[in-house]
Amino acid sequence: MLSSFQKNWFLPCLALAVVLGGCFWTNIVLVADWRPFRNTIVAAVLFVMALPLEFRAVALAIRRPIPVLLAVGITFGLLPLFCWALSQTLTAEFAVGLMVAAATPCSLASAAVWTRRAGGNDAVAILVTIVTNLTCFVVSPIWLLVTTGQTVTMGKAGDMIVKLGLLVVIPLIVAQLLRLYSPFATWATGRKTMLSVLAQLGVLTMVILGSAKAGREISALQEFSLLDFLPMILAVALTHSLMLWVGHQLGRLAGLPRGDRIAVGFAGSQKTLVVGLHLAVTYFGGLAILPMVTYHVFQLLFDTVVADKLRASSARSPVPEQR
Repeated sequence: MLSSFQKNWFLPCLALAVVLGGCFWTNIVLVADWRPFRNTIVAAVLFVMALPLEFRAVALAIRRPIPVLLAVGITFGLLPLFCWALSQTLTAEFAVGLMVAAATPCSLASAAVWTRRAGGNDAVAILVTIVTNLTCFVVSPIWLLVTTGQTVTMGKAGDMIVKLGLLVVIPLIVAQLLRLYSPFATWATGRKTMLSVLAQLGVLTMVILGSAKAGREISALQEFSLLDFLPMILAVALTHSLMLWVGHQLGRLAGLPRGDRIAVGFAGSQKTLVVGLHLAVTYFGGLAILPMVTYHVFQLLFDTVVADKLRASSARSPVPEQR
């Protein structure tokens, strides 16, 4: 039981963070409204997440760009388009929240891990993570400007571009510049687990702050039912599971080897929680964080099952696939 908790501790802690923030919002919301504190957490989390990333590992993926292009096309193209259609069936707050989740880049923390766990090419997943996070400061605001009607204006989109550039791109670049110093790179690579835990603690802090703002908005509603969440949950589950499948199928049509198809599936469908939370909390209402949190929880649960099944099927078919 202890071993299981050590491997999966983040999920119950994530649920606890949502409950704590939502139930005790009156004691937390003042901190949640303090933007410099939130911004510092976001930048610190992204910096810590980027420290173990090894650019050298993606040299092969750069020479064979089709898997990367497919995954980026899904996560920043097909997936937002699909969510845009689904958002028409949701309430305004959840529709905006779904588009926030759709517009965020690939997960820094888990795409490569789940790809590796499934026996896929994690170099492809790492490169997709790098490309989408370095370009999200432009792509994400444009998607939100196009898809959220009057909620995002040109001025707000411009502010997003500047803030995401400062909070997302700069920490990633600084982390990789530090890795140019070989002893530091060795230290960071050898402490992936510790750095991952620190980053996840930062994410949990952001979840508590976002949940507090959501709790404040829920308390002001005249009527509220848990059934109101059901369409949003179904939309999130359908989006992620379908895009994961689409990634595999497009990879198959492109003639990619199995390892690359696995990477396209995971990297094309996973979304990073910390950037989505920042966008939802900073620019939209507190309820907009709920689709992002739901998306993250679902991808953790669903992708664990999928990765284990893929690994098991690979073990039953040890003959390498020929191109």
